[in-house]
Amino acid sequence: MKIEKSYHILPNETVLFNNRVDYCVGTGRMGLALQREYFEQLKLVQKYIGFKHIRGHGLFHDDMAIYQERRDNPWDKNSPVHIEYNFTYLDFVMDSYRELGLKPFLELGFMPKALASSENRVFVWGGHTSPPKDYKLWRDLVQATLRHLIERYGAEEATSFPVEVWNEPNLPGFWEKADMQAYFKLFDETFAAVKEVDERFKVGGPAVCGGSDELWISEFMKHCSEKRLKIDFVTRHHYATEQPDRSGHYVYQELMEPEKGFSNLKSTRDIIDGFPEYKGLPIHITEFNTSYSPDNPIHDTNLNAAFICHQLSRLGDINESYSYWTFGDIFEEVGVPFAPFHGGFGLVANGCIPKPTFWSFAFFKKLVGGECVHRSDEAVVVKDGETYKGVLWNHALKREGRELSLKFLLPLKGELCLITETVDEQTCNPLKLWHDLGEPRSLSAEQKELLRSAAYPLVESRRISSSGETELEFNLSEFGVIYFELRPAPLTPDRGYDYERSVKL
Repeated sequence: MKIEKSYHILPNETVLFNNRVDYCVGTGRMGLALQREYFEQLKLVQKYIGFKHIRGHGLFHDDMAIYQERRDNPWDKNSPVHIEYNFTYLDFVMDSYRELGLKPFLELGFMPKALASSENRVFVWGGHTSPPKDYKLWRDLVQATLRHLIERYGAEEATSFPVEVWNEPNLPGFWEKADMQAYFKLFDETFAAVKEVDERFKVGGPAVCGGSDELWISEFMKHCSEKRLKIDFVTRHHYATEQPDRSGHYVYQELMEPEKGFSNLKSTRDIIDGFPEYKGLPIHITEFNTSYSPDNPIHDTNLNAAFICHQLSRLGDINESYSYWTFGDIFEEVGVPFAPFHGGFGLVANGCIPKPTFWSFAFFKKLVGGECVHRSDEAVVVKDGETYKGVLWNHALKREGRELSLKFLLPLKGELCLITETVDEQTCNPLKLWHDLGEPRSLSAEQKELLRSAAYPLVESRRISSSGETELEFNLSEFGVIYFELRPAPLTPDRGYDYERSVKL
């Protein structure tokens, strides 16, 4: 099945497109940032994409060692308890982020074990998810951490770190009994504590996932309104798959119709705007992906790359930002993965191998700063000075043999250069190569290098001479993604150089 579409781009015609592709990206829990492979993957992501913020769980998890309770006599339960804070690992992590041009999007959680009011935990690494046993101790912890960041990086810089209270409290695994009123108390106490340190900190929540999101957002806004809280933004999550089917270490899920997801996101905008004092309040999607499972093979595929392109073309319509969950596959929520390609959330597979979806983000980043002149269900084109740049994709919910031909008539003439970068199952598909190699679990240095070489787009170019408008045609195979640039390129040869003569057979 082949679909053909043609578009005529007119001079001075502009289209609304809010491209926030680089605002934030997700990460495994913060303690993992101490690992070398984690840093190398993040370094690669920043080289090609360059996100501004990074958000993850576990700021107050025990592996970060911030919250400490010490007894004068550790063998005497009646001995007085002293509270100490240890910011050694926090400094290591924050400094490494800053080295790569990143600011944290601070998710305040989970509860330190010594401060937790119960044994309610989530993930194999045991994040404690109960309310604090003492709210004063919780407030003190939050304030001490923020004051340390201010002392280390300066108030102007530290207060530019957005602050989110907790993660997915509408799920009993992430917040004990999914107790809404208990979460509201946590939010109130935390909001007041943060603003007391410095009013310039921007604070929001409730970071809910789908399912009960409409109820929670509605009740959260009602609560904030009744308490007259001047919250700075609202956060929620967005995933685009149906219920999972587990097989061994992996789950498989059907993609949902995109409009179903976009409609659900619109409900959040409508609920917030229903409160006059909060109308237009920014919404940050602090997690999004296709599947919400860290062991779903879809994340490693070209299908994922094309589907995410479509998401990136729309998510900025009503949201301030949308943070892909996650940048890399150093991630342990269900345990250490058994293989380099295991369906992890990341844009980068272990071994520093870019996945196809990596390039979806890299391509959309190249559109930042351009003026949008075309947006449709399969393309975004911007004008940047005299250059036209575009991202094209052939997305579908499942394999159906769909090929796509896109033609564009652009108002650019003269001596031109067309550059394309293609990511599809034939040109940029490290997953297939890994499969053909026998799906090795432990990669040799040579295998890593080979897989990396198969993980980059096919770059092609050609010269075009046009006396009027320029027509371009792009053919996208199933789940293909193409980035293109069309720019003026008059020849400026060195004296005596003849390219045609040089390459003549």
